[in-house]
Amino acid sequence: MSRTVIDIHILQTLPPSNVNRDDSGSPKTAIYGGARRARVSSQSWKRAVRLAFRQTFDDTELGERTKRVGEAIAERIAAIEPQLKDRASELAAAVLKAAGLVKSEKKGSTKAKKEAGNEDVEAGYLLFLSRRQQDNLARAAIDAELNGGSLDSKHLKALANTDHSIDVAMFGRMVADVPDINVDAAVQVAHALSVHPVDNEFDYYTAVDDRKHDAQETGAGMIGTVEFNSATYYRYANIDVNRLHETLGSVEATRRAVEAFITAFATSMPTGKQNTFANHTRPDAIMVRLRDTQPINLVGAFEEPIRQEQSGRVRAAAERLAAYTREIEQAYGESPVASWVTHVGERTEALAALGTVQPLPELVNSVGAQVAERLATSA
Repeated sequence: MSRTVIDIHILQTLPPSNVNRDDSGSPKTAIYGGARRARVSSQSWKRAVRLAFRQTFDDTELGERTKRVGEAIAERIAAIEPQLKDRASELAAAVLKAAGLVKSEKKGSTKAKKEAGNEDVEAGYLLFLSRRQQDNLARAAIDAELNGGSLDSKHLKALANTDHSIDVAMFGRMVADVPDINVDAAVQVAHALSVHPVDNEFDYYTAVDDRKHDAQETGAGMIGTVEFNSATYYRYANIDVNRLHETLGSVEATRRAVEAFITAFATSMPTGKQNTFANHTRPDAIMVRLRDTQPINLVGAFEEPIRQEQSGRVRAAAERLAAYTREIEQAYGESPVASWVTHVGERTEALAALGTVQPLPELVNSVGAQVAERLATSA
């Protein structure tokens, strides 16, 4: 079967902002090409994409990542079979323990709660299950209780390893205690890096106490600092379409997932300090290339940092990215099967020659159509 890989390259400028903080509250950075760059972690943008999926998909098509999996299953048991509401936590604990998904009781569980049948269990790590898988496990617990069936470990593991949601299929799942239900991720997301050197700055702020009416009551009610930076980022992600299709099992579901990811990755934004900085920008340029070999991250275009201090950096970044794309593909014989570009204004015109220029909604539809066609013909 021929391979189908989607590469997504984005240039995006953020004004003063702090969308992704480290443990000290500072914007994350990294050294690349000998220069300190602004950085937004892959985990941060993947979380933003998952949140954006809620605008596209029904809850039944998505998953839930939580330690409080006992609570989640108990809620489903109570919803499906209200007569078991009082024992829902007990039944959820039993089915999850039989499946090997949890081993310990939730911290703080009391003896009285256990004796009353309200025991909650908690996984030792964030457990990523689709809501359909949660429903399937809940129904298995109900069937065993009402019909005297057994909680077979092998069957329960199978229930937790079928009916994968779109986000589980994309971002994968690793369960250390039950490795046979692991899911290989079909999507890889790189850390976003600024195309130029960055120094973090500090905003010194004061807040006035509204109840200070006397003119002699001077001084601020609160003072503090917020660290921030501004940068033009190169962002990259890829989708292994064949792996995604293998997990989801449907051409139509795979197409919808690919289209949703491209849209969400392009338009989502991590939420750190948004109320302070209102950094809701859209990409300056998006380039999507469909390959039949392997994914190619083009961050090497910016290993030597852009240092224009007076004229902005978007134009130079677009020109660098266009030139490097041609050089890499020529050097390694890596011509894409198809390519599309969405760009804003003449500053990013250099990328227009690298693909069919379309507005983002049309680009997404074109990629989806190509994906569906390739999967159908290779089946």
